[in-house]
Amino acid sequence: MNGYCYILECSDGSYYVGSTVDLERRLSQHELGIGAAYTRSRRPVRLVWYECYPRIDAAYAREKQIQNWGRDKRRALIEGRADELPLLARNYADRFSGE
Repeated sequence: MNGYCYILECSDGSYYVGSTVDLERRLSQHELGIGAAYTRSRRPVRLVWYECYPRIDAAYAREKQIQNWGRDKRRALIEGRADELPLLARNYADRFSGE
Protein backbone atom coordinates (compact mmCIF):
# COMPACT_ATOMS: atom_id res chain seq x y z
CA MET A 1 0.00 0.00 0.00
CA ASN A 2 1.37 3.41 -0.98
CA GLY A 3 1.90 6.18 1.52
CA TYR A 4 2.26 9.91 1.07
CA CYS A 5 4.15 12.52 3.03
CA TYR A 6 2.85 16.02 2.42
CA ILE A 7 3.17 19.65 3.44
CA LEU A 8 0.28 22.08 3.62
CA GLU A 9 0.61 25.83 3.77
CA CYS A 10 -1.98 27.22 6.17
CA SER A 11 -3.79 30.55 5.89
CA ASP A 12 -1.47 32.05 8.53
CA GLY A 13 1.61 31.10 6.47
CA SER A 14 2.63 28.21 8.72
CA TYR A 15 3.35 24.72 7.44
CA TYR A 16 1.72 21.46 8.45
CA VAL A 17 3.48 18.16 7.71
CA GLY A 18 1.50 14.93 7.57
CA SER A 19 1.32 11.46 6.09
CA THR A 20 -1.53 9.36 4.76
CA VAL A 21 -2.45 6.43 2.52
CA ASP A 22 -5.07 8.47 0.62
CA LEU A 23 -3.85 11.98 -0.20
CA GLU A 24 -7.06 13.25 -1.85
CA ARG A 25 -9.24 12.09 1.03
CA ARG A 26 -6.87 13.57 3.61
CA LEU A 27 -6.74 16.93 1.82
CA SER A 28 -10.52 16.99 1.73
CA GLN A 29 -10.61 16.32 5.48
CA HIS A 30 -8.24 19.21 6.15
CA GLU A 31 -10.31 21.54 3.95
CA LEU A 32 -13.53 20.54 5.72
CA GLY A 33 -12.02 21.13 9.16
CA ILE A 34 -12.12 17.46 10.16
CA GLY A 35 -8.40 16.90 9.63
CA ALA A 36 -5.74 17.66 12.21
CA ALA A 37 -6.53 20.05 15.06
CA TYR A 38 -3.63 22.26 13.92
CA THR A 39 -5.14 22.94 10.50
CA ARG A 40 -8.71 23.27 11.73
CA SER A 41 -8.27 26.90 12.79
CA ARG A 42 -5.84 27.75 9.97
CA ARG A 43 -8.02 27.14 6.93
CA PRO A 44 -7.95 27.35 4.06
CA VAL A 45 -4.94 25.14 3.54
CA ARG A 46 -3.05 24.53 0.32
CA LEU A 47 -1.00 21.48 -0.68
CA VAL A 48 2.50 22.76 -1.50
CA TRP A 49 4.55 19.54 -1.59
CA TYR A 50 4.22 15.76 -1.41
CA GLU A 51 6.18 12.56 -1.99
CA CYS A 52 4.87 9.05 -2.63
CA TYR A 53 6.38 6.00 -0.90
CA PRO A 54 5.79 2.29 -1.44
CA ARG A 55 4.70 1.88 2.20
CA ILE A 56 3.00 4.11 4.76
CA ASP A 57 5.70 3.50 7.36
CA ALA A 58 8.28 5.11 5.05
CA ALA A 59 5.99 8.11 4.54
CA TYR A 60 5.50 8.40 8.30
CA ALA A 61 9.26 8.27 8.90
CA ARG A 62 9.74 11.08 6.37
CA GLU A 63 6.97 13.09 8.07
CA LYS A 64 8.77 12.83 11.41
CA GLN A 65 12.06 13.86 9.80
CA ILE A 66 10.57 16.96 8.17
CA GLN A 67 8.70 17.93 11.35
CA ASN A 68 12.10 18.46 12.99
CA TRP A 69 13.23 20.87 10.28
CA GLY A 70 13.09 24.64 10.50
CA ARG A 71 10.97 26.82 8.22
CA ASP A 72 13.85 27.68 5.86
CA LYS A 73 14.68 24.04 5.28
CA ARG A 74 11.02 23.15 4.67
CA ARG A 75 10.77 26.05 2.20
CA ALA A 76 13.85 24.78 0.33
CA LEU A 77 12.24 21.33 0.05
CA ILE A 78 8.97 22.82 -1.20
CA GLU A 79 10.81 24.93 -3.78
CA GLY A 80 12.87 21.97 -5.01
CA ARG A 81 16.19 23.30 -3.74
CA ALA A 82 17.44 19.92 -2.52
CA ASP A 83 21.07 20.99 -2.88
CA GLU A 84 20.53 23.54 -0.06
CA LEU A 85 19.10 21.09 2.48
CA PRO A 86 22.47 20.01 3.98
CA LEU A 87 23.63 23.62 4.21
CA LEU A 88 20.46 24.66 6.00
CA ALA A 89 20.91 21.84 8.49
CA ARG A 90 24.46 22.96 9.28
CA ASN A 91 23.45 26.61 9.59
CA TYR A 92 20.70 25.70 11.99
CA ALA A 93 23.13 23.75 14.18
CA ASP A 94 25.70 26.56 14.06
CA ARG A 95 23.21 29.09 15.43
CA PHE A 96 23.01 27.15 18.67
CA SER A 97 26.62 26.00 19.00
CA GLY A 98 28.02 29.46 19.72
CA GLU A 99 30.21 29.50 16.61
